[in-house]
Amino acid sequence: AEFPHVQAIKESSGDIRRLAAIKALLGDRLVLLVGVDDLIVEGIAMGAEGWIAGTVNAFPEEAVQLFEQARRGGYAAARELYEWSLPLLRMDTVPKFVQLIKLMQERVGLGSERVRAPRLVVEGGERAQALQLIDHAIATRGKR
Repeated sequence: AEFPHVQAIKESSGDIRRLAAIKALLGDRLVLLVGVDDLIVEGIAMGAEGWIAGTVNAFPEEAVQLFEQARRGGYAAARELYEWSLPLLRMDTVPKFVQLIKLMQERVGLGSERVRAPRLVVEGGERAQALQLIDHAIATRGKR
């Protein structure tokens, strides 16, 4: 009540229990949002109503479908798409998440991997590993 302009909380700690704790503390006063890409299904199960995600910028159709499946039917409904998405979603949970999301966007033709300083594009083995995961996702897109 002290901050009437606050409408929602983006929970990004990675501790899914915090959603239950926030809900217990505030009830329905604020909308809960998942702020960690690879916790969307769990977050929806805990009462989150929205998702602030990075991978949606590269795979928008799959992200919306995953959110809707989780909302309508929980893990059982979202399992197949969630398992396909997890390697991508996990790229948004590491220190170079901005660079990795931008690399995804370039690979699918929805942007450039260019980043502003002080960030640098992902290189070497880290880049090769990321591209392997991204290219596998592209190759298997829509086949689940």
